[in-house]
Amino acid sequence: MQAVHVWDVLVRIFHWALVVAVLLSFYTLKTDGAPFLFPIEIHAQAGYVVLGLLTFRWIWAFFGTHYARFRAFLTSPKTSASYAQSLIRRQPTPYAGHNPLGGWAVLILMLSLTFQAVSGLFLSDDIFFSGPLYGSLGNAFSNALVSWHALNAQFLMVLIGLHLVAIAVHAALGERLVKAMFTGVKTFTQTPADAINVSIRLPIISALVAILAGTGMSVFFWLQ
Repeated sequence: MQAVHVWDVLVRIFHWALVVAVLLSFYTLKTDGAPFLFPIEIHAQAGYVVLGLLTFRWIWAFFGTHYARFRAFLTSPKTSASYAQSLIRRQPTPYAGHNPLGGWAVLILMLSLTFQAVSGLFLSDDIFFSGPLYGSLGNAFSNALVSWHALNAQFLMVLIGLHLVAIAVHAALGERLVKAMFTGVKTFTQTPADAINVSIRLPIISALVAILAGTGMSVFFWLQ
């Protein structure tokens, strides 16, 4: 067995914090929000956290550790198609980081979540809550975003569902993705296609910039 240290500690913290924030966001919107007195406020605050986390992740996708970067997991259509064929044959090529299909799925999920978090800043329920940017580009713009925000929420549910299905499929094929997102380590019986002899030591300056930018984004809108 070959062990590969893939996910740095910041990616792992980001991932599980995002899971909690998104779950809280959906819970306060799709239920009565108990025990929260004003669920819409909690929904908004969860959105600010999501926005901060995504700010960190977008920066980290360019300046973070190797497997966290877009260039490590966004592949050509030909490579993605080839991987899909190997998956259908139940003989997928092993990848240490995101596989070709998973890489594009991650980008789509990040874009959808970013749109959801940003659009929420411009919305209002006309009763208990108005986003910090509501009306800043005109009420007509904010009102037009309402339907897009709701539609994208449904799209996100589909993406999350597909993500869970993919985890189950890979688990059936012997790849423990959930465990790897806790430990940062994946194990393989053969050398992964994207294996590379690099350190995943954190680039300190990039880490500080990304963390401060993400934290600053969340705090700024939380205090509005």
